[in-house]
Amino acid sequence: MGKKRIIQKSEEELLKEREIVEAGVKKDVKASPFLRTSKEGRIYICSSYNNTIITLTDSSGRVLSWKSAGSIGFKGTKKATPFAASKVAEAISLVIKKFNISGIGVYIKGIGSGRESALRSLAAQGLNMLFIKDVTPIPHNGCRPKKARRV
Repeated sequence: MGKKRIIQKSEEELLKEREIVEAGVKKDVKASPFLRTSKEGRIYICSSYNNTIITLTDSSGRVLSWKSAGSIGFKGTKKATPFAASKVAEAISLVIKKFNISGIGVYIKGIGSGRESALRSLAAQGLNMLFIKDVTPIPHNGCRPKKARRV
């Protein structure tokens, strides 16, 4: 079969990749007219096997901003990693601070590897979490079974 080669990136390539990721995080946020009355928001974390998407809404459910691992700059299988999910959570926490949202409710959906790390990263940013709720859909009885075979 031959020897396996491990590609090692130089420091310059790693710095360039990091700059691309950080540039995706630091996009501008427009002021929202929806946040005039309430300073509370909701965060929806959708973690699949392929990506982690975090959506920020106001208290009535209108979307203010969203971030995903792909929108920040991760590609391919790197989008599904816990590291990418934590970077997405850091990016959305910057948006929360720009909107001056005081308290957030967190809804977690999905079974991907990024759900735990995204939640831990949000908690590490010093956000006031009012509640954490798991809204992953669970089948209660499943599909209808096949008919019995008649011989």
